[in-house]
Amino acid sequence: MSFRNAPLAVIHDRDKSTLFTAETRAAIDEQIAKYPAEWKQSAVMPALTIIQDANGGWLTRELMDDLAVYLDMPEVSVYEVASFYGMYDLEPQGRHKVCVCNSVSCMLLGAEELIHHVEHKYGVQPGGTTADGRFTFKEVECLGACRHAPAVLLDKTYHENLSPEALDKLIDELE
Repeated sequence: MSFRNAPLAVIHDRDKSTLFTAETRAAIDEQIAKYPAEWKQSAVMPALTIIQDANGGWLTRELMDDLAVYLDMPEVSVYEVASFYGMYDLEPQGRHKVCVCNSVSCMLLGAEELIHHVEHKYGVQPGGTTADGRFTFKEVECLGACRHAPAVLLDKTYHENLSPEALDKLIDELE
């Protein structure tokens, strides 16, 4: 999804946000409350996570526009955050996410083998979703587990020091 020609946000009253449920607003408000009032835009990352989770694992442009209104910040600033960080997805995803770290430590200790294994066994390339929609396979930058590489993030749970067989077992346990 490209935001290159995205218009700059028009500042709106945050109560005009239209796409968020009362529960979503309450969760975002909890995050906003962690910052001084003049710094509420600092809640953009946890707010994006809340919205993504509420939307089945991905962010639409409309949801990001609504968040910009809610946080009184330019739309392009929300797009920049969402498109920079690997934990945000701008397209529909599978029911689960299998993320293999591709940092130097992980690659040296077996991540490349894991990546090739998933590609061949499950027929999905990094960035793709299995034909049955079971999972989206992603290569991600550093998961911060260099000491016990290779690291994999399965949905929101970290797993370390995995072999292809151990990864298969985790994937088999997905519903």
